[in-house]
Amino acid sequence: MIDPAIPDVPISEQCKILQLSRSSYYFTGRGESDFNLELMDIIDRMHMDCPAWGSHKIRDRLRLDGYKVNRKRIQRLMALMGIAAIYRKPNLSKPNKEHKIYPYLLRRMNINHPDQVWCSDITYIRLHRGFAYLVAVVDWHTKAVLSWELSNTLDSSFCVSALNKAMDRYGKPEIFNTDQGAQFTSNNFTGELLKRNIKISMDGKGRALDNVIIERFWRTLKYEEVYLKDYTNMKEARENIGKFIELYNSYRPHDSLQGIPPMQVYKNYSLDRAA
Repeated sequence: MIDPAIPDVPISEQCKILQLSRSSYYFTGRGESDFNLELMDIIDRMHMDCPAWGSHKIRDRLRLDGYKVNRKRIQRLMALMGIAAIYRKPNLSKPNKEHKIYPYLLRRMNINHPDQVWCSDITYIRLHRGFAYLVAVVDWHTKAVLSWELSNTLDSSFCVSALNKAMDRYGKPEIFNTDQGAQFTSNNFTGELLKRNIKISMDGKGRALDNVIIERFWRTLKYEEVYLKDYTNMKEARENIGKFIELYNSYRPHDSLQGIPPMQVYKNYSLDRAA
């Protein structure tokens, strides 16, 4: 994490070490009117709870709640956020027709150990005067967050950075699962997987549960952290999200892991395998 309080290491040098541009560190969010930002926050919450709702139903619910909005505005904001009906998650990018789409490999698979499957996804993060995008790499079996990056753009570079950071720290998985978004189908991203002989799996189009593990993490993150805060800028968002992920990984008991934190399960497996 970047710490401006470190006296001998300037912000520019810390950004260089973390492969983060200074403009990204100081970025305060993409501009929208206060009213639109309020609507985007409500839409994000609606989408987390009711992923099958499209612009019609969201518009109708907003009108019932006293907001004077038309469907055109809702459609524009949903597109800006990357939210689409049916998907349980923000569908933050459309597939590039020139990129290869790989089949979904996880159906009926018994995923029973760490590093068997890793997965990744992007979600929308609200800021006080705008928004940003968060990508994470998660181990499917243990639910441990292996790496993450926050960005003000949706190009593939921050996804590749998160991927390489995870592999530098923890090795590699047998299979890597993503959606069909342009960031994950790009040659920059898939090339990193192919050169390490990692099998590539991609969600079926419109299938909400194909990447269910990271979908559940987004829900936990948003309801236990993001929705409770009002991040002023990306620096503040990055610091708070980083603290939450550290708590989630190493301290917060996880119900599906018999009350053990995800990273403890992940590291215990690695120690047992090495013994």
